[in-house]
Amino acid sequence: MPTASTRVPQQERSRATQARLLEATVECLVEHGWSGTTTTVVAARAGVSRGAQLHHYPTRAALVTAAVTHLTERRAVELRTEAAALPAGPRRLDGVVDLLAAAFTGPLFVAALELWVAARTDAELRDALVPLEARVGREMHRLTVELLGVDERRPGVREAVQATLDLLRGLGVANLLSDDSTRRAALLHTWKRQLAALLTPDAGAPTPGSARPH
Repeated sequence: MPTASTRVPQQERSRATQARLLEATVECLVEHGWSGTTTTVVAARAGVSRGAQLHHYPTRAALVTAAVTHLTERRAVELRTEAAALPAGPRRLDGVVDLLAAAFTGPLFVAALELWVAARTDAELRDALVPLEARVGREMHRLTVELLGVDERRPGVREAVQATLDLLRGLGVANLLSDDSTRRAALLHTWKRQLAALLTPDAGAPTPGSARPH
């Protein structure tokens, strides 16, 4: 029987194998699209045997959804780290929007978009992807609220945050076939000013519990 000392290296090797497979999956989706991202191609790119790949992820749908989950969680950690270096005050909002805009033009977004399109006609992939995308959407919304430091209990804040994410997603799609950076920068410049107005509490509004003038 394996001892505790042998189990730990085995677990580490298993985690390393999984990480290589997940990274390779996203790289293949970006380079080859859904049709070219077969489990055989991914295993070869990761330097993992076909048997090891099937042991961890028995289907292509399981592999690609695990890859998107893994990379989404890692990117969220990176965004928090990057946002921690942003200045406080009005300029923070600009920096947060720029960070999120970069996320919606990066490799993870391209990989996810490949899956969205493929899932339209692939029932197995769609069944795996729909709950994942719902969770990713909630997490991205929650992360954006956290990074902006806003209170969703205020009327209109939740809608403003979601509108920002929807805008960035659309701009990310527009950037797929050609460099859309100039138009995107102009649109984001305008939206940042509008978003700041939407998220800034009305200075003249009474705070909860304060006396109203007679």
